[in-house]
Amino acid sequence: MANATNPCPPPFLSEALFDNGGFVDGRLCQEVGKGLRCCLPCPMTDWAYPDEFNTLGEVAQWVAVAGTACCVFLLLSWIILPVEKTHRHYLSLCLTTAVLFMNLGFVIPLAAQPDECYDAITPNSMQTNSPCAVSGAFLIFGGWGGVMWVFLRSLSLHLQICWQVVVGRNFMWFSQATGWGIPIIGIIMALVFSGVSFRFGSTCHVNHENSLADLWVPMLIFAGLTIFIQFATFGYCIKVYLASLADNSASTENSNLPSYTNSIRTMTPKQAYRRVRRVIQLQWRGIAIVLIIVTDVVLFSVVFVFQDNTVEAVRRDPSTALEWVACLAMMAGDKTQCLDKAGPLVVDMPTVGAVLLLLSINGLWLLLLLGRWSMVTGWRDLLMTVPQRNKREFVSVDARMDDLKKDTRSYERLSRENSGKTMDDSVTSSAVTPISPTYSAYNAYSTRSPIGSNGGGGIGGYRSPSLSRNNAPGGDTASPGPRNYHDTGNHSGRRTPDYFGSTARYHVPTRSFSSPRPPRSPPPTVTWDARDTYARASPLPEESPYGQVQGAYGQQPMRMNRI
Repeated sequence: MANATNPCPPPFLSEALFDNGGFVDGRLCQEVGKGLRCCLPCPMTDWAYPDEFNTLGEVAQWVAVAGTACCVFLLLSWIILPVEKTHRHYLSLCLTTAVLFMNLGFVIPLAAQPDECYDAITPNSMQTNSPCAVSGAFLIFGGWGGVMWVFLRSLSLHLQICWQVVVGRNFMWFSQATGWGIPIIGIIMALVFSGVSFRFGSTCHVNHENSLADLWVPMLIFAGLTIFIQFATFGYCIKVYLASLADNSASTENSNLPSYTNSIRTMTPKQAYRRVRRVIQLQWRGIAIVLIIVTDVVLFSVVFVFQDNTVEAVRRDPSTALEWVACLAMMAGDKTQCLDKAGPLVVDMPTVGAVLLLLSINGLWLLLLLGRWSMVTGWRDLLMTVPQRNKREFVSVDARMDDLKKDTRSYERLSRENSGKTMDDSVTSSAVTPISPTYSAYNAYSTRSPIGSNGGGGIGGYRSPSLSRNNAPGGDTASPGPRNYHDTGNHSGRRTPDYFGSTARYHVPTRSFSSPRPPRSPPPTVTWDARDTYARASPLPEESPYGQVQGAYGQQPMRMNRI
């Protein structure tokens, strides 16, 4: 019954009792007399839905918490673990980030527990409640990001399957620009021209004003393009499969004949089918994610737009809700007696609950389809190796020296430092001491003639001629020549080459099986240097026509003193 303070029948309240704070356009009021407007108490969902509606909203928020944890696990795994454990890709990483933002739109109200109403008849908006602004912004940005990244993922798959285009760095930068640029523009337009407020539930949604132009229509356009591209890809796969069934030509995949697999025109239907099948086997998880997320977004958009239009129709024409309003007034605010009359004015509760659950469960779908068991084993290996890495055990100096002696580089004869210390003292190297090369003809000459060249050397002073690197005038070492027999620079017939004087260098091979590429420079030409083998550069001594051995300079030793 109305009273002097509130002339409206319960549960309605007079609008004159409240100021213009909060989201005034969100009030549901009706003029019942001259200068008297009675409004439905806030929030409206408490009167149009049963009490289980709030419980359903909390369940969706807790599911979003689990989805957020799944998204965080995937992101940390892709960032920290090695790529062979996660098989990360920027399309998957960015899509997971967008779904994380969407889930935060449900998690923040659960943590903040904001007041949905500014006063008894007015809901809060983003100007009057900060959790409302944050949750609404995350929900819109995450929805935009999810739509854009599933669109880019379907476009990438379409280019690979239908057009054999290898998406590379250019497509990646294009994806980053459009995948994040368009959502940023979309959220700015939605917040500036429409705003967010508590429409139904504890999560803020976009207001009705200009929402079709700045949010729903553009988002549904990209969602429609995604569905069109995805079904076009499926149609091409079906066409290739049917063509492969009718193809009776022999396959050249395993033959030795050259095949031009980079051209669609030269591929047989069976070859095209095998290529398409391989791509689908690798990308079926991405295809499933695209279909799930785009279905959720389209369903949420359709349901919310229908709900929004219904409420606005009641606000513009209160006569459509006259039966429900009269029931509430007659039952003195007992909503349970009037729920059947409120059904045509709102979306039924199972549909709203299904939409909220589908939006909040996207994180679980991502973990199920994009996650791998190798991520779990990778985290296990990482957490088990960290304590061992930090564990410091006392080790004596002798033990450390034994470890150094086990260095395999010693056996490879590679120097560890530039100081010349290349081997441990305990490791005995098999030093090679080749005999200085001599020719048998010289030995024969030495035994035949006791007289050295240039008139030097005593009788019986047999010497073995050897090569010298410093024989040319001026110290020229370019071409080794015969050594003077009186030169006593090298007294020993044996000589140990200096194998450890210079540091061995590793030359990167020009070809690799992991990343084959043509050699950048022609292979080095193998040459023979006489100075490295201590061999004689001059020709062997020849027998003279007179039966005598000629000297190093073509002289006849027996005639060298003749005038």
